[in-house]
Formats: sequence, C-alpha cells, structure tokens
Amino acid sequence: MEDRTDTVGLLAELIGRAARAGADAADAILVSGTALGVQVRQGRTEELERSEHNDLGLRVFVGQRSAVVSATNADPASFDRLAARAVAMARVVPEDRNAALCPQAAPGRFDAEGLDLCDDAEPGIAELTERAGTAEAAALAVPGVSNSQGGSAGFNRTDVTLATSAGFAGRYARTSHSVSASVLAGQGTAMQRDYDYHGTVHLSDLDDAAGIGRSAGEKAVARLNPRRPRTGRMPVIYDPRVANSLLGHLAGAINGASIARGTSFLKERMDTRILPAGIDVVDEPRRPRGPRSKPFDGEGVRTDTLFLVQDGYLRSWILDGRSGRQLGLPSTGSAARGTSSPPSPFTTNLRFSNGLTDPASLMGDIAEGIYITEMMGSAINGLTGDYSRGASGFMIRDGVLAEPVGEFTVAGNLLDMLLRIVPANDLVLRRGTDAPTLRIDDLMVAGA
Repeated sequence: MEDRTDTVGLLAELIGRAARAGADAADAILVSGTALGVQVRQGRTEELERSEHNDLGLRVFVGQRSAVVSATNADPASFDRLAARAVAMARVVPEDRNAALCPQAAPGRFDAEGLDLCDDAEPGIAELTERAGTAEAAALAVPGVSNSQGGSAGFNRTDVTLATSAGFAGRYARTSHSVSASVLAGQGTAMQRDYDYHGTVHLSDLDDAAGIGRSAGEKAVARLNPRRPRTGRMPVIYDPRVANSLLGHLAGAINGASIARGTSFLKERMDTRILPAGIDVVDEPRRPRGPRSKPFDGEGVRTDTLFLVQDGYLRSWILDGRSGRQLGLPSTGSAARGTSSPPSPFTTNLRFSNGLTDPASLMGDIAEGIYITEMMGSAINGLTGDYSRGASGFMIRDGVLAEPVGEFTVAGNLLDMLLRIVPANDLVLRRGTDAPTLRIDDLMVAGA
C-alpha cells in the first residue's frame, strides 16, 4: 500500500494531470486497506484469509459531461494514461446539466479528529482463530445444536483519502472487529439454522465470543418444529434485528435519487406526518465509534447530524450533490462512493428514536399475533409502498411468546405501516441501521 502520510499529495498530483489532459474539474479518491478473516468449523480452521487492496478512482468533468475511471494501484507513472482515458470518456458521453463538483465541499483539509474511528490494536491470526473457535464451541455446547456452519472472526482497516480540484482534501481511517457463529439444531429435514453476529470499531467494544456463540445456539434450538400460522390480520412485532429493515425501506423512499426520479411513494410527503408523534429518524455520521461514521462524505462535504423525521414529520431527503441540484436543494452531506462509480445518496449511522414501553409491555395485550425474528425475500413496490415479505419467528399468545412459526408472508402498505408503528424502549446502537422492537397492528399474515 502507499504511504498513508502522502496520499493527499498523490491525489493532488493526479488531479493536476487531469487538468492538463483537458478536465475543467476533477476529484480523486484512494481507498486502501487490510482485511483478516478466520472461519473455524467443527473445531478446525476451515478458512484463513488475508487481503490488501489499494484502489484509486478519478472523476473528471468536461463542461457538463463527466466520467469515472479506476485503477488497482496508485502508481504516478500511470497517472497521465488514467487522466487521458477519463477525459476522453467524458467527451463522448451525453451532457448532464447536474454534473459538477458539489459546491458545499469547503476548501481545506479534514480528518476524523474526535470520531475515534481507528483502533491501533491489530489482532493476529492466532487471536482471531481463538475467537472464532470460542464462538463455535459455545454454540455447539447448547443442548439441541446438532451441527455447525462455523464460527468466524475478522479484522479490517480501511484508509480513505479524497481530494478535489476545488481545494478540498481529507483523509480518515476506520477499523472494524467482528465475531459470529452460525449453527444448526435438530436432525434431517427438521433442522433449523440461526446465527448471531457483532461488529465494532474498537476491540474493547466487541461482545464476548462465547456469548455470541451461545446466543446463536439458543436461537437455533428455539426455532425447532415450527408451524405455519393461520392466515388473517393480526398484530406483528418486529425483533430489533429485523425492525431495522423497516428503517431501510424508509431510507430508500426518501433517498434523493428516488425522489428526483419520481419513483417513491413519499415523493409528495415532505413536511407531512409519516410516523406517529414523538418518533424521530436521525442519521448520525459523526457518532464517535459509529460503524459508519465519517468526517466528510464522498464529495468532500463535512458531515453533520441529519434529522430526517422529527416528531413524526418528514423534514429532509437524503441528498448528494447531484440529487440536490435536481431538486434545487443543497447536499445533506450524504454522498457515498466507491472508486469505480460516481457518488450517490446514502445514510451512515441511521436510527429510530427510542420508545417509552418495554418489549414485554408492547406485546402484553396481544391475544394472538406474530413476533418476527427473520425475514427473507422482498416484494417492495417503491412507487406505491406495497409491502410483502417472507418471515419466520414465534406466535404471540395471551401476551407472551409461544410456539415457533415459519413459511408465512407479512403484507401491507408501507405508508400505512409507518403511521402505525409503536416502538419499544430497547434501542441498541450496534448495526449501523438501528431500530428498537417495533409493533404494527392489523397486518395481513398469509400462512396456513
């Protein structure tokens, strides 16, 4: 990999060569990193991987035309060729009146000071192997667990540098540590699978590997001998690990690219109520140790807390520079990009606000309902909000969890569903897109 202390200068040189090749403006991004991963299955190391990458991307503007090129190394000897290719490509593509550097990217240098995104402790293979083995062993020790798909542990460090011809330059690094386990319970065709996983920026925040494994085993055993629920309308409660999918659907519906195309069921809903009173949806790109935190976005705009929904009212789209120009609005600092594609709007650390009721009380008055722990498939109509997803979980009977259920579908309309959400008070920030336990009444369940 390139020397991390010289990456800003390296990109400045590339941008200069793009200007000499005929670009009116340009930006460049360098993403380099190291990844370590170990998988242990049945007590034996099954996979061991170490990889390094050093990816370079250049975006150029020639009038109102733009193009992106990428390379897998940052060798200055190739810069003239890379710049010439980008400019040649830009000259032959159609004009785009929204093609430009984002004007909100202020000149100057930026870093991740105060965000605490980098853990200096890099684990070795032996440490990762022990962690993965501990997770699997704890899962296999749960009575009823019959087989393993493996315990895994990993470490990743990513360094990002971005520079623009308008004078912006920024660099930050992020680390991540992870541990997971996936196991099977039961025998033959009656087997059930489940998992648990945790990932953090700092190793000191990572859940105990044995606890992750034990949780995976207990979840798998609890799913044995599922039935199909009856077909009918009933209350549905989403466990936190699937409740965040509803937040993901909401984020997709208020993504600036979807709004600009007119393909969202929320396109006419700005400043109207889309969630019950008291509920906020917040994107927090500057949360210390956040799994997706970053000091600036993919166009060099300084990030800041973004209230998308306040007290139930939709207050902002998720915008990058291009979608903002299409809608006549400034960027919200939400551009994400890789090295081979232009920026697009995306969230960072997105969350629902916490509720007031604990999960037990949330389901306490339900005579018959569904508690969902896993979802599969997706039939979401972004234009109408129609929603249909396969699911599995548990019946709720007389206010408590009862027998496991599977092979059913939950259906409704997202606009109506969002307005009926009731959150519990168990929000935990651990996934990057986070929601507490959520209840929605009167959903259609298609089962037996």
